[in-house]
Amino acid sequence: MKATNNNLLNVGFRQQAIFIPTALMTAERKTIAETTAVLVANLSKLGFGVSEQLLNALNRVSPAYQLTILETAKTIVGVNKNWTPLVKGWDTPTGETVVDHIMTFFANVFQAKGTKLQCGHIIPAGTFPLERYNGCPFCGTPFEFGKIENYNQGSKLKILELWTEKEAAEFMKDLLESKTALDATQIDSLKLLMKELSLPDVKIGMKETAMTVIDIFCEQNQPEKAQTMFSSPADVLRYLWYKHTGFLQVIEPKTIAKRNMKNSRHITRPLDKSATAKLNAVSELKLKYGRKESLRVATWINNIDMETSKMCEIMHPKRNMWVRFIRALRLPEYSKREGFEKLKDLLDKFYKEEYTVWQGQVNHFRLRADAENTLNLLKQRPGMFARSLFANMLWFGAEDTVSAFSEVVDKVPARLVFTLNMYAQNYFDKTNRRVVKPLGGVAKNVPSNALLGLYEDKQLDSMKDSIAELCLLAMKKRFASIENRNKTIYIDPMLFKIPVSIGDRSDSVQDLPSALMGTRFPIEGDVVRLFMQWGNGLPAQHMDMDLSCHIAYDKTVEYCSFHSLNPTGCKHSGDIRSIPDKIGTAEYIEIDVAKLKNVGARYVTFTCNAYSNGSITPNMVIGWMNSKHPMRISETSGVAYDPSCVQHQVRVVNSLAKGLVFGVLEVETAEIIWLEMPFGGQLVRGLDVRNVEAMLKKLDSKLNVGHLLTLKAEAQNLQVTDNEQADEVYTRKWAMNTAAVTKLLVD
Repeated sequence: MKATNNNLLNVGFRQQAIFIPTALMTAERKTIAETTAVLVANLSKLGFGVSEQLLNALNRVSPAYQLTILETAKTIVGVNKNWTPLVKGWDTPTGETVVDHIMTFFANVFQAKGTKLQCGHIIPAGTFPLERYNGCPFCGTPFEFGKIENYNQGSKLKILELWTEKEAAEFMKDLLESKTALDATQIDSLKLLMKELSLPDVKIGMKETAMTVIDIFCEQNQPEKAQTMFSSPADVLRYLWYKHTGFLQVIEPKTIAKRNMKNSRHITRPLDKSATAKLNAVSELKLKYGRKESLRVATWINNIDMETSKMCEIMHPKRNMWVRFIRALRLPEYSKREGFEKLKDLLDKFYKEEYTVWQGQVNHFRLRADAENTLNLLKQRPGMFARSLFANMLWFGAEDTVSAFSEVVDKVPARLVFTLNMYAQNYFDKTNRRVVKPLGGVAKNVPSNALLGLYEDKQLDSMKDSIAELCLLAMKKRFASIENRNKTIYIDPMLFKIPVSIGDRSDSVQDLPSALMGTRFPIEGDVVRLFMQWGNGLPAQHMDMDLSCHIAYDKTVEYCSFHSLNPTGCKHSGDIRSIPDKIGTAEYIEIDVAKLKNVGARYVTFTCNAYSNGSITPNMVIGWMNSKHPMRISETSGVAYDPSCVQHQVRVVNSLAKGLVFGVLEVETAEIIWLEMPFGGQLVRGLDVRNVEAMLKKLDSKLNVGHLLTLKAEAQNLQVTDNEQADEVYTRKWAMNTAAVTKLLVD
């Protein structure tokens, strides 16, 4: 029962709730028990408050379960991790300079006089003020560790609600039915829920979601149940690659190897391990399967209800990967067995290439500017038509293309219809540069389509209008087709600041109440404190991760990082390059928003980088703190973490990124925009600020939840009211379950 409770408690906290099994709740008490009061007080120290309903439920459970709740909360906020930085009282600069590092270097080369530290380095007199450091200022190895001293500095509590089996089951159902791809947090939550709850009989909304369900069936040795979830060979390949690499999207082996190679490059040539890293990646990606697994996959493919020529066509784009899998799984051997005739026919056609490829036909007619045949082919696959709509409008002209697309727009998934409407403004702008992120790659800034130069501005404006008109009409028709007898609707104003979950997938896990990429967080005070904790649970070793920020002005930029600890308006806690045993280590940056506003800063970009060889270490925790009240820093240890002040934090999981942007502070509006954008390079200087600007522009163009609900109200003749007693009520709490929000994407 303990594992069940912990899994469901973890998922509950992500939804700003505490899970309490109904069976554990005894008869109601008239007074608050002492243990309940102590639990609520301890949760308050961690930044959590409880609703009245939850308080009553907590008062009905045993002290043992109350202790489980508290320990889970402490684990989530990281109370038991090491949050000690390199410098004590780092809000006061130590005065260290490059000269100090040079003098120390020569002192160690020539074994000069000085103070010898535990790491073996000699610090000469007159350089670093050693009394200010918790470790070696030269190599960044920590020696002294302190505890969190300051609690309850947060000006706002995260109010938790009650979760029971009913809410947990409903949330699991929403995740399975989600009409947009789940992010890393939702996937992790779904896995935890499926371990504890029975799988409901629902239609799974996305292929990526189906992979996690298939995995559960395989773990339970029920491959026959998984069979029903494979509709094409592409699904089988996706699952096999997911089990092999952990990626739910099929990232090519060469892409993974290339990314590992780039991540292992080093500024210092003797430390460059890129060649070895590429060889290791290739070796790790080699396929090896036992006969039991091979037979299972052969059966899956043989039983797919699809013509073999169609199956071959679907396999064609990943032909090289399929050749490797066919050999590793011994499929030619199984195809000779009785009952595997379909598999034999499939392999014969695949190797002899006795099939036509739909995309090849499209390209054939498109390159010949044959609009009629190209558009007729595209109408056969509305989803592909939607994804290539903008480019085809420029290639063939807007009128014919939009006219053909309007015939099939009702068959296009709602998420694609909204995506078209959101991004048309940016795509048809000649001056706009777009940000794209290839699978397994980093964000890239690409110029606008060269064909835009063939059209005048009026023609491009007409294209934007035609897209908007078509998409909005299509969605209104879908909403209007749903019978709704309600008369009024309430839309929380905060929903107009929350984007709809379409297009941007977060690869990090949010263990605290989660937010969608693009969500804006208002700053209550004048100070924002960034934090980064890494290495928890790992043995002592050199592992250099860097917390940095990029400060943009109108005509210049500044950096706050290990090489610039105290730029205007920012203070860095010092560069740690080695982690202690098992407990991890931390870095901070204090940002004075008021001071930056006075000197004309536009925005501050929050970043973390892996200076060491390889990508960002798994389970690194990054985020920021914010409070209306001043946040203290320990004078004895320099610990500056207070869980009650944490506004947002994420945990990096399966990442191929060398650098990561995790937020942008708009100085003028005093708002922080949560985003996740990987980039390359060991230093913050490797960040291309144009990519950040393009990403912000992309997020601004996204449809928000408030506007989606407004569209629904117009289509269904609902009166928008300020009264929360309306027939339909949509609040920020409702929007926290982003999977439930996707139910508005009517197909």
